Amino acid sequence: MPWFVWLLAAAALGVAEFFTLTLVLGLLAGAALVAAVVAGVGIGLLGQLVALAAATAAGLVLVRPLALRQMAQQPVTHEGSDALIGRRAEVMQEVTATHGLIKLSGEEWSARALDESLVIPVGALVDVMEIDGAMAVVYPRELLP
Repeated sequence: MPWFVWLLAAAALGVAEFFTLTLVLGLLAGAALVAAVVAGVGIGLLGQLVALAAATAAGLVLVRPLALRQMAQQPVTHEGSDALIGRRAEVMQEVTATHGLIKLSGEEWSARALDESLVIPVGALVDVMEIDGAMAVVYPRELLP
């Protein structure tokens, strides 16, 4: 069987997988690509069929369960004030261990420094480390003078 027939079969199976999203037809398409390589090397039809069967079995036994497990996991999403953690902000009013003001995501937030010994000047860029009630706990992005 010529190698290009296996490539056509792989393309057809890939298109079918696109519309069904079962993961089975995609694995068969990959197995058909393996058979195309085997055919291209010059191995006969029996070798091609063995390669097709081995690649299909490996895909169904090894790859599909891993893919299904990965797809079943819920994506990590941060909502509310948790979504602000890790964001960059600009200091609008000097930030100390007890008070300050930053501009975060277009809004002004009360802030305090994570390190109680720091005084962060106006205009400095900070990272939001946590949200404590209605106050952002921040740390400077760069070393302060």
